[in-house]
Amino acid sequence: MPELPEVETIARGVHDRIRGDRITQAWFSSHREPFKTPPARQAKALEGRIILNVHRDGKHIVCELGPRVEEATTASTLDVISGKKKTRIALTTKPEAQWIVHLGMTGRLLVTTPDGQVAAHTHARLSLASGRELRFVDPRRFGRLEFRDLGKATSFSAAGAEPLTIGAEEFVALFRARKLCIKAALLNQTLLSGVGNIYADESLFRAGIRPRRSAGRLSKAELERLRLNLREVLQHAIRLGGSSVSDYVDADGARGFFQLEHCVYLRTGLPCLMCGTPIRRTLVAGRGTHFCPKCQH
Repeated sequence: MPELPEVETIARGVHDRIRGDRITQAWFSSHREPFKTPPARQAKALEGRIILNVHRDGKHIVCELGPRVEEATTASTLDVISGKKKTRIALTTKPEAQWIVHLGMTGRLLVTTPDGQVAAHTHARLSLASGRELRFVDPRRFGRLEFRDLGKATSFSAAGAEPLTIGAEEFVALFRARKLCIKAALLNQTLLSGVGNIYADESLFRAGIRPRRSAGRLSKAELERLRLNLREVLQHAIRLGGSSVSDYVDADGARGFFQLEHCVYLRTGLPCLMCGTPIRRTLVAGRGTHFCPKCQH
C-alpha cells in the first residue's frame, strides 16, 4: 500500500501538472467498490470545476476544487484553461468542493494524454481543458473516490496526527500508557496518519527500538529519537520519490528509489548494514516486520 512518501510524491506531481486546469468531462467505471460517492453524482459534480490545488492529507490525495469556470470572476493570478480561452481567478479563491482519492493497496493516480494507452482496471478518467487526462487505476479495487460539496459537508481531514510536523510533547502524548506494541501503534492511523509497514520498520531500526516494545513503556528520550528518525526517513523517502516495492509509481508512471536505501524492510536474512547480524522477520499486529536483533533493543 502506498504510504506517506508515495502519496506525497503523487500529490505533488499531480498538483504541478494540473493546478489551474478545468475538468471538462468525467468518466467512471461500473465497478462499485472504488466509490464512496456514487459515480454518476461525482461526474455531474466534477464537470466544469477548476482545480485550485492538490495536496496530501494522511494517505489521501485531496483535490481542492473552485467554481465552475462560467461562475468564476476575473481576479488575480491563476490562469484557468477553458477551451482556447484563459480565465483568471484569484489564487485565494475559497474551495467549494473536494475530490478525495485513497489509493488503497494498488491504486495509481496518473496524468497522461487522451491517446495514452488506457490501463486495465482504470476506474476514473477526468478530461481536462488543457488536453490532458487524470486517471485513477486500481487493479484490486481497494482504493476509494469521494466528492465533497463544502457547502454541505466539512472539509476532509485525516484522523491521526501529521508525522512530518508533530511536536515532541504531542508525540509522547500519543503513546503514553498505551499497551500496544510500538510497531502496531505506529500503524494506527487514528494516532499517526500516513505511516505504514515500510516506514515503521525503517524508523524503528534507525531509532534502535524493537518493534514489539510496549509503546507506553518507551522513555521520553526513546520516543523523541523515534520521532526525529521517523520524520527524517519520511522526508528522505519523499526526496527519492518513495519506495517502489510493488505497484507504486508516481504521477508520470515513474518508480521511486527509496527501496534502494532500505535498511531492514524485505531484507530478511541479509546482514545488517550497521553490525552484520542477519535481519529477522516476524509478525507484529498481523504485518510482516523486519528488524535487527542486535541493533534494536
